Amino acid sequence: MAASDDPRAGPVARDVLARAVEHALRAPSVHNTQPWRWRIRGDAVWLYADLNRQLIGTDPDRRDLVISCGAALHHLRVALAGLGVATTTRRLPDPEDRTLLALLRATEGQPDPRDAALAAAIDRRHTDRRVFPDEPVGPGRLRQLAEAAAGQGAELHPVVGAEARERLVGLLGEAATRQRFVPGYPAELAIWTRRYPGGRDGIPATALPAHHEVGPEGTGLRRFPSGRLGTGHHVLSADEDGAVLMVLTTAGDEVSDWLRAGEATSAVLLTATRLGLATTPLSQAVEIAHTRRALADTVLRVPEHPQLLMRVGRVPAGPALPATPRRPLSSVLQPAVKEG
Repeated sequence: MAASDDPRAGPVARDVLARAVEHALRAPSVHNTQPWRWRIRGDAVWLYADLNRQLIGTDPDRRDLVISCGAALHHLRVALAGLGVATTTRRLPDPEDRTLLALLRATEGQPDPRDAALAAAIDRRHTDRRVFPDEPVGPGRLRQLAEAAAGQGAELHPVVGAEARERLVGLLGEAATRQRFVPGYPAELAIWTRRYPGGRDGIPATALPAHHEVGPEGTGLRRFPSGRLGTGHHVLSADEDGAVLMVLTTAGDEVSDWLRAGEATSAVLLTATRLGLATTPLSQAVEIAHTRRALADTVLRVPEHPQLLMRVGRVPAGPALPATPRRPLSSVLQPAVKEG
């Protein structure tokens, strides 16, 4: 039976599902493009990729887009668990519709307590591009982040050895240099960091450090236009940053693996937030084929496929980060399928 063939009215009220979807909109996405659409019917929520929001120059194979949607899928599951709703998930349920990425259905019983425990972190999680204090993140916390990724079918590799980190820093700088010359990339970067006033997507200047406070690409931070986020530091160097750099990998490299990588990304970021840590998802090094292969071959030395990097560290001192804008639910929720 196809996902859209089940007309049952579920035990969970539509407004509860809609409220959870609204929380799922807080998920991180590449350049804050929010490339998803949703549909609610009965006791189920459908997640669709919004191909109109694909970054053709940055993300020609749609891997970043699917990972972003996977993060939203996990956010949805966590939000529903926080509301006391258990769920089941079918990924890629319709082979004839490549935009339909997942079908999540409310079920009887108790939600996973590990998901429920993360629900409060959804609204507290922010992408933090500031300098992280030079205070170590203990191995126990790194282990908890790795366990969060493993629970979603991915592996998280902290790059902690001096030699491996040096190779990684070199690859980050190389990826940034190469991507400047990718057709369409500079225009996409400008479009999504210079949105019109009052826009509900893209990266606002309040989320970007000023140029005089951002150092070389070896820190892992993409070279965005200058912003208005003060860090209280001078130019950040790779040696000064207290972040741990971590690489998320999957065994395969198909759409289903990208979706799982997104779910693992959400699990890691929410777990880190719950542990009181700051995080920054980093996709630039895996958007260039050469540096992506080199990550696996020369840094991690594993056969798996790198899908995303993350900076994790102690929260910097100073005021709380402002919320990044999100599109309203009405903009992304499609009409329910009519029966008959």
